[in-house]
Amino acid sequence: MRRIPPPAPVRKGIVGREFEMNLARFFLLLAVAVLLSSCVLTKVVTVPMRVGGAVISIIPVAGNTAHRGIDEAADTIDDIPI
Repeated sequence: MRRIPPPAPVRKGIVGREFEMNLARFFLLLAVAVLLSSCVLTKVVTVPMRVGGAVISIIPVAGNTAHRGIDEAADTIDDIPI
């Protein structure tokens, strides 16, 4: 009986590894830039507040007053210098 040799491992060329390293560096730099941006940090807090205020504004009498108060609080948080 004749034995079939195992398939040869697929090797990436130098160009493939170089491309992957450049891509990994790009995404690392992008992640660092996003995480260090204070705008992202304040938006993580204020966007849910604003959505909640929009939902509360549906309530007939007190909704707009509550929405206005929540929106002012979100604006104050946006103005914090981080």
